Amino acid sequence: MSRIAKYPVALPKGVEVSVAGGSISVKGPLGTIARSTDPNVAVEKKGEQIEFKALGNSNHANAMSGTMRALVAGMVAGVTKGFE
Repeated sequence: MSRIAKYPVALPKGVEVSVAGGSISVKGPLGTIARSTDPNVAVEKKGEQIEFKALGNSNHANAMSGTMRALVAGMVAGVTKGFE
């Protein structure tokens, strides 16, 4: 498992996340960001956190689980603090 993907992404107050149909959408006070998810990564919302898990033991799935976690963390930061 990717070392980055082990850490869930915390959702601040006012941020809503929906995971459905191979896409993830993050909505916050500064707008909405959506992107498709990788089919090799399981994305689950558990309470106020989003968890990522590689599906299978391939190097690609392992790498993509960490990549998806980093992308979603950036999406959450974008809808709360904004991008500079």
